Amino acid sequence: MIKQIVLVGLGGGIGSILRFLISKLTNNYIKVGTFPLATFTINILGCLLIGILIGLSLKYNWLEVNMRALLIAGFCGGFTTFSTFSLENFELYQSGNYFTLALYISLSIILGFAAVWAGLLLMK
Repeated sequence: MIKQIVLVGLGGGIGSILRFLISKLTNNYIKVGTFPLATFTINILGCLLIGILIGLSLKYNWLEVNMRALLIAGFCGGFTTFSTFSLENFELYQSGNYFTLALYISLSIILGFAAVWAGLLLMK
């Protein structure tokens, strides 16, 4: 159990650092009005990665308990940002950006689902 906790922490730290770097780069170089592109991109990439990892695990029995802790609970948990997603949606709601709010929620759910499915299909 201690080993798994350390692996989750290690993976989460790496995922969080990568999320931070992608957010900074995206926010510095790409602007799309009020749409939170950095978080959106990270969430979709995280969904794709989780789909690929689960697909690998199902196809090749590749992910044993410790690797699942490191890569799925740790890295993907640290990398994806649905708590930030929720906060940004609340801020869009509070500021009256209802169209952007609806677009962001809809695209995140639909493309997130599609990215998980694509990751699984890629591993078949």
